[in-house]
Amino acid sequence: MDISILIVEDDDITRDCLVEYFKTEQYRVYSTECAEQAEKILQDERIDLVLLDIRLPGKDGLTLTREIRANAETGIILVTSRQDEIERIIGLECGADEYVSKPFNPRELLARAKNLARRVRAAANNQPVATTGNVRQFDDWRFDLDRRVLIDGDDQQTPLTHGEYQLLCAFIRHSGQTLSRDQLLDQIKNREWAPNDRTVDVLVGRLRRKLGDNPAHPKTILTVHGTGYVFTPRPVPCH
Repeated sequence: MDISILIVEDDDITRDCLVEYFKTEQYRVYSTECAEQAEKILQDERIDLVLLDIRLPGKDGLTLTREIRANAETGIILVTSRQDEIERIIGLECGADEYVSKPFNPRELLARAKNLARRVRAAANNQPVATTGNVRQFDDWRFDLDRRVLIDGDDQQTPLTHGEYQLLCAFIRHSGQTLSRDQLLDQIKNREWAPNDRTVDVLVGRLRRKLGDNPAHPKTILTVHGTGYVFTPRPVPCH
């Protein structure tokens, strides 16, 4: 796959290292030190992924994330400092797909980039759905766990971010059970993520939007006030 990545990083050494690393991995690489130049590149080139530092001179990475997401399904990986939990939450709310913390492991970053690029490219090209055997069905959706995509009745694909995928897996494993935020946090924690209660609420909101589940009157992911959430899909009819 010919993957293009835009690296937006104001530190020259970090940016140059990332450019060389992704070029070595056969990516088509664009780079810049500021959001304003990144906007021009995004207008002129087909970009699959943006690796975006939050703290930039001029327009910050969160503002650029919001603007990108309003116009495209480009994959967005935010780079944050390890202590900035608030920025991570805001980044998720703005539409980022993933985040990595400095200092990051290049191999882990590459793995995240590859997985995200594959999902974004498949959705953008509206490729025929080639589901694996690891599929769950609920309501009008199929959930391909291996490819991390939701597939509707018209075979339209909706890629899930890492956090959304983990959360939906947790809901499916515990369908019909009320799960507290702490229980859900236990399901979505890993080495890179350091989620909190607000992360859960943000991810639930994003899952609801992708599932077309009206947040004012949800039918699939219900809020249990004072406790957490419960996943209540309609039973799949037998044929």
